[in-house]
Amino acid sequence: MRSKWGQRLTLAAALGALAPLAAAAPDEAGKPVKVLRYILPAAETGFDPATARDLYSNHITQAIFEPLFTYDYLARPAKLAPHAAAALPEVSADGKTYTIRLKKGIVFTPDPAFKGKRREVTMADYVYSWKRLFDPKLASAHTWLLENKVVGLDQLAKDAKKSGKFDYDKAIPGFELLDPYTLRINLTQTDFNLGMILAYEPTSAVAREVVQQYGDVKGEVASNPVGSGHYKLGQWVRGNRIVLEENTDHLPETWDFEAGDDPDDQRIVRQMKGKKIPQIGRIEISVLIEDQSRWLSFQSGGTDLFWLDGPLSPKAMLDGKLRPELAARGVQLSRLIDPEITSYYWNMQDPILGGFAKEKIALRRAIAMAHNIDEEIRIVWQGQAEKMEFPIPPGVVGHDPHYKSLLQYDPVLANKLLDKFGYKKGADGWRTLPDGKPLVLHYASRNEASGVLQAEMWRKTYTSIGIQMVNDRMIFSDILKTEKQCKMQSRSAPWLADYPDGDNFMQLYYGPNTHQNNNGCYQDPEYDKLYAASQKMAAGPERDLLYHKMARLLEVNAGALMGYARYRNMLAQPGVLGYKKHPILHQEWQYIDIEKAK
Repeated sequence: MRSKWGQRLTLAAALGALAPLAAAAPDEAGKPVKVLRYILPAAETGFDPATARDLYSNHITQAIFEPLFTYDYLARPAKLAPHAAAALPEVSADGKTYTIRLKKGIVFTPDPAFKGKRREVTMADYVYSWKRLFDPKLASAHTWLLENKVVGLDQLAKDAKKSGKFDYDKAIPGFELLDPYTLRINLTQTDFNLGMILAYEPTSAVAREVVQQYGDVKGEVASNPVGSGHYKLGQWVRGNRIVLEENTDHLPETWDFEAGDDPDDQRIVRQMKGKKIPQIGRIEISVLIEDQSRWLSFQSGGTDLFWLDGPLSPKAMLDGKLRPELAARGVQLSRLIDPEITSYYWNMQDPILGGFAKEKIALRRAIAMAHNIDEEIRIVWQGQAEKMEFPIPPGVVGHDPHYKSLLQYDPVLANKLLDKFGYKKGADGWRTLPDGKPLVLHYASRNEASGVLQAEMWRKTYTSIGIQMVNDRMIFSDILKTEKQCKMQSRSAPWLADYPDGDNFMQLYYGPNTHQNNNGCYQDPEYDKLYAASQKMAAGPERDLLYHKMARLLEVNAGALMGYARYRNMLAQPGVLGYKKHPILHQEWQYIDIEKAK
C-alpha cells in the first residue's frame, strides 16, 4: 500500500528532487559511479515477479530479475534473444516440446537467505518460480501464462486446492530437468509463443530460500527482491524513491547489437559498441504523480530520462517533433506508438451493466456509440494517440490496420437504441432502468490530471444519452485490486504488450482469465472456444480469421470498446548515450550510457 506521503508528492517534492545530488561513491576501481535519474508517474506496488502486474513495478522487476529470454535492443520489429538462456529454445516441429539450456555461472545477488554461500542459478529455480504462479495461496495474476499448457502443471494446482498445500517438490512430466542447466518442457498442445512468454518478467527465476525467509502468509516476496539481473535494490522509500545499484556479480556482457533500419541506429552503435553492460552503476528513481512536477524536474536537469505523457506533450513537441528550443539544447526524443490498447470495459458481472440480455447489450452498445474517441485523443492526450478499432495494436503480430469496428460514434442512434429498449427519460431528463429505477453508472479513473480529464470526457458521453455518471477517483494500486475482484463497474484500461503477439491481447477477454487479466470479467463460451482454438495455431491467415471472429463477437455483445494506442515520447538529456525506446522492454537502463555535461 502506498504511503500517504507517496500519494501527495507535489511540486514541493519535485523541487526537493531538483536539489544537487551528492556525488555517487566511486566503484572498486576508484572511478565515479555513473548515475541515471528517472521518474515514475505512479507508485510501485511491489517487486515479486509472480504478483507485480503494473507497468511501474515491472520497471524494477525487469532490472532485478532475469527471465530466460529477452529482446534484441535495436531490432524492429521486436526480436527474441537469449538472456539467462545460452541460446534460443530448440522447438519441436509440432511446437509441443521446448529444450532450453541455461548459461553456467549465473548467481543470485548475495543475501542472508543464502547463509553466506554463493548461490548459483539452475533450471530448478525456473521450474520452482513457474510453479509459484500456480500456487493457489499466492493467487498470482500471471497463472494464465502457462495455464493449460504444461503437462501436469494444472493438476498440481488442483491437488493444492484440495489438500491446502502446494507440493513444490513433486516432479511433473511437463518439466524434465535433464541436468542442472538443461530443461525440456512438454506442452499439452502446440504453442509457438512460449519463447516470448518466457521473456516476460513474471517467469524470472526466484530463489526458494528467499521466499522461505521473506515470504508473507501467501508466500509473496514483494519487499525483498533478490534476483540475478543487472541491478539490485539499494534503497526503497515506498511511493517516493527507489535506488538500484549495479549487480557486480552478473556475468560479463559486452554491448554488441547490430543497427536496424532506423538511420539513428548507426549513431547508437558508434556510441556503445564494445562497452561493458551495464555502464550505469546507479539508477535513482523518483515517484512524481503530478505532470507539472515531472516536467519541472526534467527542465531543471534533475531527470535524465523522461516519459512525456500526452498532457505534457505541447511543452516539448510541435507537430510530432521536438520543439526547436529543446533540440538546440541537445535534448533527444525517442518516439513510437506503444504496442498497447486502451479499451473501455464494462463489468460483465455487474447487475446493471453486465450480462447478455438484449437490453443489457443495448445499453452497452449505446454507451459505446455515444463516446467520441477522436475527441478524447485530442483533449486528454493532446493528439498523442492513434484510434484503434481492432483489439491488436500496431507492432504486434496479428494487427489489422484495415479492420472497421461495428461500434462507430453515433450519439443519435445511441439515444434511439436506449429508447427502444426501455431506458426512458424522466421529467428531470435522466434515463431510468426498464423497471423504472434510477440509472446511475460509475466510471473509475486515476486521481491525477489525465484521469480527471478522462472522467470529464466520459461524463460528457453519458450526459449526451441522458445517463447520470459518478466518477470514482482512485489511486492506481486500488484500481488494480478492485478490477481483479470484478468489483469495478467500468473504466478505461490500457494494456501494454507483455509479448509482441496478438495472443497477448485476445486473452484479455478469455473467460478463464477472469480475476487475472480479463478486467471486464467477460465470459462468452463462443469467444472462449475460438480463443482456445487460436492458441494451437502458429501466426498466420488461419489464426487471423479466428481473431476477426472474436473481435466481431466482442462488438456484437458490446463486451468492450476499443479506444486508442498512445505514442510513447521519451526525452533524454544531452548526456544520455545510446538510448532508444524499446517497444516491449519496460526500461533500457543496462543498454545505455551517460556522460557528464561538459
